[in-house]
Amino acid sequence: MQKLDGQLITVLGGGGFLGRYVVQRLLARGARVRIAQREPRAATFLKPLGGLGQTQFVAVDVRDAASVARAVQGSDAVINLVGAFGDMQAVQADGAGHVAAAAKAAGASALVHVSAIGADAGSPSAYGRSKGDGEAAVRKAFADAAIVRPSILFGREDHFINRFATMMRMVPVVPVIAPNAKFQPVYVGDVADAVVAALGRDSVGKTFELGGPQVLTMAELLRWIADATGRSPLFVDVPDFVASGLASGFGWAPGAPITKDQWLMLQHDNVVANGAAGLAELGVTPTSLGSVADGWLVQYRRNGRFAELASR
Repeated sequence: MQKLDGQLITVLGGGGFLGRYVVQRLLARGARVRIAQREPRAATFLKPLGGLGQTQFVAVDVRDAASVARAVQGSDAVINLVGAFGDMQAVQADGAGHVAAAAKAAGASALVHVSAIGADAGSPSAYGRSKGDGEAAVRKAFADAAIVRPSILFGREDHFINRFATMMRMVPVVPVIAPNAKFQPVYVGDVADAVVAALGRDSVGKTFELGGPQVLTMAELLRWIADATGRSPLFVDVPDFVASGLASGFGWAPGAPITKDQWLMLQHDNVVANGAAGLAELGVTPTSLGSVADGWLVQYRRNGRFAELASR
């Protein structure tokens, strides 16, 4: 286990889904962790995970270069987990550049920037473009940064598996948009381990793509969720021309099933590229969905943890 005793590591977005796992691992390795995000009070639940004085909390907006510079001052290393589905260019591109420039100016020895599979400055989706532009900005300001690109993350607090499990609990018919789109879901704990491992010298200047042990189409993933939660909804594949029309015509509306940008993202598989460095190079063994999902998907079953007794 990598020891980080006494090092001050600033984690931007440390109170988020991935952030809480990264912070937990850093604290376990003896690091002092500065959790920086727009609303630091929302991350104070992490304080009991560390010892006295081991955690710090600071407000930051990555769109504001001055606030980023203040947040990372004195850091031995910096980890940027900030992402958004709104104001994407300012947050994920310009903001990433602000973090990298500030980390370099602060004399940080390492920077880990979390991007996403599909990051590409030429992507038709705004999300993919902003992620690609962000990577370019990071490389320009901090050439030795390690860049980590995960596929779809799953875990107890995720907004992907849980979203569909909730839908299946509420409705008997589930529309399947882009049923053949492929994903390689990766466990949030594995990504956290990889992010911490990427602070090491062996990761300098490298890019890693992180995916789990299973590649599933959208249709296969939804059926897996149904089986795992004991649900039997009717799945109806939505033709591409219908899904595209919905995304273009109504994707702007609050609560829309899919936005135009999400539809564009689904036109490309979200899987690790052939030959890309990944979890193995960072010393992490991938965790399958089935080995951990039962611990939280049980809440979506009829009768919950007592489902087996109820069926007798």
